[in-house]
Amino acid sequence: MVSLEEAVTARYESEGHRFEILIDPEVAYSWKTDPVNDEELIEALAADEVWKDAQRGDRASEQVIKEVFGTDELPVIVKRILEQGQLQLTTDQRREMVASKRRQVVAHIARNAINPQTNAPHPPARIDSALEEVHVVIDPFKSVEEQVKRVLPDLRAILPLRFEKVRMAVRLPAAYVGACHHDVVNSGQVIKEEYQSDGGWIGVVEMAAGDQAELLSRLGSRTHGEAQTKILK
Repeated sequence: MVSLEEAVTARYESEGHRFEILIDPEVAYSWKTDPVNDEELIEALAADEVWKDAQRGDRASEQVIKEVFGTDELPVIVKRILEQGQLQLTTDQRREMVASKRRQVVAHIARNAINPQTNAPHPPARIDSALEEVHVVIDPFKSVEEQVKRVLPDLRAILPLRFEKVRMAVRLPAAYVGACHHDVVNSGQVIKEEYQSDGGWIGVVEMAAGDQAELLSRLGSRTHGEAQTKILK
């Protein structure tokens, strides 16, 4: 279980009653997009309790819990609190969550956008500096995609950006298919592929423009320059 010092409070109010749980901040934060199983969920709690006021150690009554949640099964109750309630964060916890989400936003833009003046990706440090310059406020509870969509108008005022995908044809010699196929698949969406009679592999992968340099580097390193690639129009 998570320690009391590391736990955050998740609070849910319904029918005039307040319910709180103490839970691992990473599990609570990512729950809506990355839920865990019941065993992991309970393990993420600092205590197997539902509180009316966790700070005071005031437990919610079993009768009220059953009336509001329709059950006394802890996993069901915890899930509802996480899905419909709110996280109560300390200043330090919120600061760290904002910093983490900011890094994700920067990484997303760096992977998916290019500078139309150079047709090359912007360095992450330049993107982060631009976010600072336009005073972007990051919401730690919203998805990366939502945040990017919201900040783009301000960001484009000082940073030329174009979001686009590229299609790359790839040919892997037979000796390197096993080592490299997963690199190609993980870089984007393989829209066409075929195994050759000599054991080699050819395919076309569609990916974010900012990811092409990393894939080329990986293939070049793993195949010692024997992989063949071509950007398709």
